[in-house]
Amino acid sequence: MSMSLLTPERRAVLSRRSLWLAYATAGYNLLEGLVAIAAGAAASSTALIGFGLDSFVEVSSAAVLIWQFRSQVPEDRERLALRLIGASFFALAAWITFDAARSLLAGGDAEASPVGIGLAVASLLVMPLLVRAKRRTGRELGSATVMADSTQTVLCTYLSAVLLVGLVLNAAWGWSWADPIAALVIAGMAVKEGIEAWRGEHCDDCTPLPANNAGGQTSGCADGCCTNQKA
Repeated sequence: MSMSLLTPERRAVLSRRSLWLAYATAGYNLLEGLVAIAAGAAASSTALIGFGLDSFVEVSSAAVLIWQFRSQVPEDRERLALRLIGASFFALAAWITFDAARSLLAGGDAEASPVGIGLAVASLLVMPLLVRAKRRTGRELGSATVMADSTQTVLCTYLSAVLLVGLVLNAAWGWSWADPIAALVIAGMAVKEGIEAWRGEHCDDCTPLPANNAGGQTSGCADGCCTNQKA
């Protein structure tokens, strides 16, 4: 990242890009969620239904970004936006834990779901592209919110991989326990990322201010998220 402040024109371009990435994420995850729940109901698959509900949590994270970057001064909404994204991480972890525990305790006789397998593969192709675009934009813009949202998308990618492995193992060998075990690991990761977002620790990626003395020291961070970072 450049050590100088962005020009107003470049910041406006990056803000618009962040907004459109949020729209793309919300649109894809809404479609993904609807397909997953329908396929899960048809196959009696708790994993697919849980994945679909997770997609709606992803939509909520994108909605926070849309709310922030529709403001004339997005930086003023950084702190609250980070905490809202943190809350969405906690909601995601709570749902995954509940669904995984239910699957382990109750077991299940889910049928093979070619639609679910195809959906998981599609998400594994789409989500990494969104992650890369968000992180490049977030780092240049110095937005902790965009960086936190990109981590939410990373978790969605991991969940897609877990879903794919679980569906394939269940279809091939009937190993229905593989999916919930891996999902519990991801739930732990979601809690960690939620705590970091809530505390503002994604502010490590904020845009630094230019040097303000002869020693070349920077005076802090250009974004509101870095104010009282550990508060």
